[in-house]
Amino acid sequence: MHVAINGWFWDQPNVGSGQYVRRLVPWLMKVDPSLKITLVMPPHNPTPDGVPANVTVHPTGQKAKTSKIGKVWFEQYTYPQAVKASGADLAHVPYWGGPLSCAVPIVTSVLDLIPLIYPVYAMGAANRLYLSLVSTSARGSDHVITISETSKIDIEYWLNIPSNNITVTYLAADEQYHPMIGRERDEDVREKYDLPEKYVFYMGGFDKRKRVRDILEAYIYIRRAIEGHYPLVIAGREPKWQEPLFPDIRKIAEELGVNESLQWIGYVDEADKPALYRMASVFVYPSEYEGFGLPPLEAMASGTPVVAADEVIFDEMLGEGAYLVEGSRAMAGAIISLNIQPPLREAMVNQGLAQATKYHWRKTAKKTLEVYQKVLKGEKAQT
Repeated sequence: MHVAINGWFWDQPNVGSGQYVRRLVPWLMKVDPSLKITLVMPPHNPTPDGVPANVTVHPTGQKAKTSKIGKVWFEQYTYPQAVKASGADLAHVPYWGGPLSCAVPIVTSVLDLIPLIYPVYAMGAANRLYLSLVSTSARGSDHVITISETSKIDIEYWLNIPSNNITVTYLAADEQYHPMIGRERDEDVREKYDLPEKYVFYMGGFDKRKRVRDILEAYIYIRRAIEGHYPLVIAGREPKWQEPLFPDIRKIAEELGVNESLQWIGYVDEADKPALYRMASVFVYPSEYEGFGLPPLEAMASGTPVVAADEVIFDEMLGEGAYLVEGSRAMAGAIISLNIQPPLREAMVNQGLAQATKYHWRKTAKKTLEVYQKVLKGEKAQT
């Protein structure tokens, strides 16, 4: 079997689509060494890093910069032409951006439907036109892969794609997210970011659906209830604060009077993330919608208790491994309890570790291969 995979997001390991393709490709080769993969690269990244030695890289030109129009051109013209030239049996677009037509069967991975469910993420005529284009292409795909049952239900409803044409392949935390592996680096990472002995941790985006404001409001109660210094350490590249998509979190913190309880550490290196999770007393994740929700799973795999929003996706993915809450007051109560009640903390750590072990990239790759095989046989993949 020869699969041509769209490599547009290969050079973006810090976004969901980039993480997905960079982990999926090596595991596909581990699960089935006989599989031939061609990674079709856009002109802005003709020589990608970190590609397994047995994967063929197919560059499509060389150009220093890209654009929205360039991305559409690559998806709709360049990539299908490269698939044909490579002689692949199957095309896989590992994000929501497949071509309208292709010479071979197409599998499209739709990780979430955020811009469709939340119109604020697709403001402007150009974004709405692109959304219409990729929605049409997903409906025309031979099969759709998604990463949770929650997203599958959304795809059925919003894109009107039949259930038997959608397969769920769960993601997983990488092996470096572990209570012990790499622990010898923890103190170096603590010094690098000037972290206190104890802290509550948030790492993620700052767009509206992430509801970072909820954590700040929770800290109004936390700072009164816990003796000592338990700052909220906030990691992530700050955006240009602008309503309605990016509420000004720094301004909100000042208005709420919690600035003294915050420590902003900005963008963090990928290699430092396991230690940052592991050293935290609690990881908090108040997002209202995710396609999967990898950060809380990574924290649980690292042996850190998680407080997350009581949303359908987290009930599915985190189960009893996390403390699920509604609202900032309940969030504060959960964070306080986990910091002052060692038996509760130990129980949540163990439940989190048990939940995290249910997921593995080997399972993801194996299920993906099953989709490939059934599509090539002209069957509907088993959901």
